[in-house]
Amino acid sequence: MIAGVSTEFIPPGPQSFDLPPIFSGVEWFTKPVLVAALSVVVILWFFWGASRKAAIVPSKLQFAGELGYNFVRNSIARDMIGSPEHMKYVPYLCGLFFFILLNNVAATIPLIQFPTFSHIGWPYVAAVMSWVIYNAVGIRKHGVWGYFKHQTMPAGVPGWLMPLMIPIEFISNILVRPVSLSLRLFANMFAGHILLLVFVLGGEYMLLHSGSLALGGVGIITLLMALAIAGLELFVQVIQAYIFVVLTAQYIGSAIAEEH
Repeated sequence: MIAGVSTEFIPPGPQSFDLPPIFSGVEWFTKPVLVAALSVVVILWFFWGASRKAAIVPSKLQFAGELGYNFVRNSIARDMIGSPEHMKYVPYLCGLFFFILLNNVAATIPLIQFPTFSHIGWPYVAAVMSWVIYNAVGIRKHGVWGYFKHQTMPAGVPGWLMPLMIPIEFISNILVRPVSLSLRLFANMFAGHILLLVFVLGGEYMLLHSGSLALGGVGIITLLMALAIAGLELFVQVIQAYIFVVLTAQYIGSAIAEEH
């Protein structure tokens, strides 16, 4: 043991997500804010560079940009909302997808290694934005009463069941959706990062500080397992960005649909 250096193992927990400000005196400027700002810069640079010199024979950057844009436009917006209405919402859905994706994947990038959406405020804001948009377009399409009827009175349900169905549908379609959107993203990012911290910090402690040859061997195995978990977390990060945007598109599609 090195004098003055504690080798006590401190298990990761919620305190691991309480990051200090990057600059002293600027309390709001933490790593999640920096990562979010950098992701915006990367997204703007990527799509600006991909579209700046568009050509029939695309460059590698243009090909990558078109691939990402077409994926959101065709596989998410068009499939969930329907053509041609989907084109109105492609810019929002595309920006939302890549913003969530980059901030999730930041958890596996060396020197950053923190998922922005593991702080609950970020998924809340993203979910509220989507909630405002799909309710607004639904009200614009059907009117206030028409939209309320559209969301809370399923077609074909007997009138005597409506007093039961209306509050259930209202809670499910109006109130619960932003909560489930945000909590699903937050929980996956939080749990995945905690799990990775447990294996990395636990493996490092057993390998370097346990003083036991057997535990040192276990520490090596634990660190190797951490690499596998990092790969699994990367997969979850991509899937969660996809799920969030698919559900947002689905909610927009259901809000503007003619039939409930």
